[in-house]
Amino acid sequence: MPNVPKTMKGIHLVGHGDLDQLQFREDIPTPLPGPREVLIRVSAAGVNNTDLNTRKAWYSKGEEDSQDASWAGNPIQFPRIQGIDICGTVVQVGDQADSQLFGQRVLVEPCLWENKGQALTRPWFLGSECDGGFAEYAVVAARHAYPIQSPLSDIELASFPCSYSTAENMLTRAKVTTNDTVLVTGGSGGVGSAAIQLAKARGAQVIAVTTPAKAESLKQLGADQVLARHDSFVETLGESSVDVVVDLVAGEQWPELLEILKHFGRYAVAGAIGGAHVDLDVRTLYLKDLTLLGCTVLESEVFGNLIHRIEANEIAPLIAKTFPLKQIAEAQTYFEAKQYTGKIVLDLTDLA
Repeated sequence: MPNVPKTMKGIHLVGHGDLDQLQFREDIPTPLPGPREVLIRVSAAGVNNTDLNTRKAWYSKGEEDSQDASWAGNPIQFPRIQGIDICGTVVQVGDQADSQLFGQRVLVEPCLWENKGQALTRPWFLGSECDGGFAEYAVVAARHAYPIQSPLSDIELASFPCSYSTAENMLTRAKVTTNDTVLVTGGSGGVGSAAIQLAKARGAQVIAVTTPAKAESLKQLGADQVLARHDSFVETLGESSVDVVVDLVAGEQWPELLEILKHFGRYAVAGAIGGAHVDLDVRTLYLKDLTLLGCTVLESEVFGNLIHRIEANEIAPLIAKTFPLKQIAEAQTYFEAKQYTGKIVLDLTDLA
């Protein structure tokens, strides 16, 4: 057994607000795994929209409080260690967990159905309802730690869990097949760039939406066509022209997304960076027999399928920039500027 210290270094989110709510600490008690859990030495952790949204209480629908500001709609318990993307090595295994996990490099499924040995009636998410990967060590139920066999680095692997499982879940829920034409909004972000690759892996035709400066990078990922963010979707593509919309933006252009869907088209959403409130003409919805899919909770097969795709080299990591954990404020500032394609990842290997 490796020598696990009683305290660890990490980032505490101490409240909702600006970057000053993120505090680097060296005296955080190291978590202990329960009988059905494993302790992971975290080597890399991705940065996601959810980190900023949670810190800013964006998930709250109230105007004056933040009592529903988590993914599950509950108050955040502070201090909280964020970080939904975890790549690391299992260094302790509970006595009721699979002992073969010890020493394995793992990726952690971000959507949790078990915590502290108890089944959850609704899922929790790493870094929201429970502590995540922005620290030297993290504890998760053994069932959510997936061994990974890959030549990719820990930094590269940490780009996958949240963004790629979200994208794979949207495509799974929308039943994307080789016969489909899929439009992906927010194509240069972590989930959007993942959706392009994963849709192409299914044999679909992909239309991506981004800024003109990022168009070529999305074509290199596999997009068959790239639209500028403020292009009229209807004028460019025509009404009833795509089978599936994978939306991460919402915002003012949202009504056009339904107009370009074919009859019996499927709309899947897992983000609203362009604005959470949209105009819906219900007649478009029911006259075209559309299916609207909100996608947060992962289907049971999604993360395992993602692991298989990584190991089969069907998808590739897209790392825009890395930062040491201590520079989390700089990382989130860079992340929020959105002047990149792919993922921002925090390197935790320099904390020892």
